Amino acid sequence: MSPSSSLTAASSSSSLWILKPSPAFKSSRFQSIPPSLPPSSPPCFRLLRRAASLPHASATDFDFALHDALESSGINTSHAREARKGFISQINELSDVERETSISINRRVDLGRAALYIAAEDDSLISHSSVPLPVDAFLERLDDLSLGYCSHYNSLSRSSRENFLESIEKYLYVKKGFRRSSAKNLAEPRALYLHSVLTHRSGSALMLSLIHSEILKMFRLWGLLDFDVEIFFPHDHYGLPRAYDKQKSKESDQPHIMTVQMLLEKVLRNLKAAFWPFQHDHVDSLFLRAAHAANCVDDPNGSQESAYQLASAKAAQHRLERGVWTSVRFGDMRRALSACERLILLKTDPKEIRDYSILLYHCGLYQQSLKYLRLYQDAKSPSSSQSRSTNSVSILEEEAVQKLFVRLNLIAMEEDWCQPIYGRNFLGNNSEPW
Repeated sequence: MSPSSSLTAASSSSSLWILKPSPAFKSSRFQSIPPSLPPSSPPCFRLLRRAASLPHASATDFDFALHDALESSGINTSHAREARKGFISQINELSDVERETSISINRRVDLGRAALYIAAEDDSLISHSSVPLPVDAFLERLDDLSLGYCSHYNSLSRSSRENFLESIEKYLYVKKGFRRSSAKNLAEPRALYLHSVLTHRSGSALMLSLIHSEILKMFRLWGLLDFDVEIFFPHDHYGLPRAYDKQKSKESDQPHIMTVQMLLEKVLRNLKAAFWPFQHDHVDSLFLRAAHAANCVDDPNGSQESAYQLASAKAAQHRLERGVWTSVRFGDMRRALSACERLILLKTDPKEIRDYSILLYHCGLYQQSLKYLRLYQDAKSPSSSQSRSTNSVSILEEEAVQKLFVRLNLIAMEEDWCQPIYGRNFLGNNSEPW
């Protein structure tokens, strides 16, 4: 099929029209169908996604450390920086209203593209490849899922709204074979990145919800979907995301509605938890795990836990030096840092700034660590500090923050840190992979 052709017929069995723009045609994915199509054509068309020209990321108040630290270690981060700009270009479209909009009706932000920019940055950080992750190729694969359903489009599917939504579920989970990762494999990287889920057809409930919502949005664009639909997000370990008619929603469905902000936050927090450098600890708080390793928490078993963590990290480092990639259970400082930085950009909980600070401390970037710890103290509200006083975990966290703050100030008094000493961090070629 010639790439210059502008209109190509699909198989005669489905009698559907596919709009394939020429290279000169510039369109965003969600542009409406041009009115020049034959009036007799059924309402199922495809707009191929083209690479959107990325605007320069708007200046922020944050001077993140990850990319600069890797560059100082001789690692090219140009692809990672471009992917970060792409992610910022998407979240810059988020207004306060859009953040609280359901993913099934969101029109302003391309969540598929945003998720792939997350994957592209992390892929560049760990692979050091000279070729970036092909975001547009995976976006086209996502579009192909929507287009593939058109061959199953028939009058029976449209006999009722319930039959239509059920046929989409059967297409996605039966014919295409998408399945949810088992609970014990939720931390596996390929279940957390959209490009891997599209390839292996196995992923987290978040990724399956995103794929399902993207299919529905394309159907709405094509005119196949003319009623309001919500995605039911399962909070158990086995359920599959499903679509339902919003008019028949119940009050009990409200906790299962996924908004744009919630989805992006959960995607990044899952990555942060999966790659957090301190996996072997009994506490649920990621910050306290890192604080234990830094001896900022009073714990009679702290020395034994720290020794075990150190031995695990050293073993992981030796595997990396032999070219063997580290198991997820030992974490990855680079991807944990990148998840923290994107969460801060997303303007979520100020605790993300605190968590980022303690990771920088473990990297030996004390000046930056103190800077972000001060930002955290400025960002947290007095009311939230008062409410945390009755929570034992929060009390321990705040005590650890104060100890870390004192330690960083002492280091500032003892050392000349006018220039960041990137040579001391764990991000270069001789890095601690954690």
